Amino acid sequence: MEKLFIDKNEVLRYLGYRKQALDKNIEKLIDECINEIKILIKAKHVYKFFKVNKNNRKITLDNCSTVLESKDIYMHLDKADTCILMAVTLGGAVDTRIKYYEKLDMTKAVILDACANTAIEEVCDKLCVEIEESVEEKDKILTSRYSPGYGDLSLDMQPDFISLIDAHRTIGLTISSHNILTPRKSVTAIVGVVDKKYKTENKKCLGCNNYLSCNFRRDGERCGT
Repeated sequence: MEKLFIDKNEVLRYLGYRKQALDKNIEKLIDECINEIKILIKAKHVYKFFKVNKNNRKITLDNCSTVLESKDIYMHLDKADTCILMAVTLGGAVDTRIKYYEKLDMTKAVILDACANTAIEEVCDKLCVEIEESVEEKDKILTSRYSPGYGDLSLDMQPDFISLIDAHRTIGLTISSHNILTPRKSVTAIVGVVDKKYKTENKKCLGCNNYLSCNFRRDGERCGT
């Protein structure tokens, strides 16, 4: 995977900036944090394809006992006969540095956290582009990503998710008793593989449970999910 860019505008978005004037000292600190996060990141990923079976508004995956009981994910995979379970992490050094700054400089900790959020989204986006390139010759494309804990897809499926793609062994991803991923700057997601003709039917903001209260939507933007 090629070198990360880390869009400064995305960092500002995570920090809650909405086109207001940016203090020069804060801008300098953001630039410093972007450079620092690039050094800290040791991105890893793993993904696996699964055949999708739909029955009684439930989705099961071939060769495993996992059942996805979620109206949202059922709609998300409505046109898919195959899906991808993927996991991405920035590595433990990012978590360690954020915790370090939380004790010394909370402003820098918050900015570094925003840089990490921007970076993990970029890593996920790049991975999806790479995967999509591998299925294009079959006239397939990918849907957007859908993560456990989003909408009505419960976080309770995280242990099964991690196990199904062997994320602990392959990229060092673990999960707490409260289904929180470690390292914290990690993402698990389900992506549908659909025919190209369904390109405009991917899940959009309207299907999000946070649609009415979303600050990004009010400003004509998207959150990146």
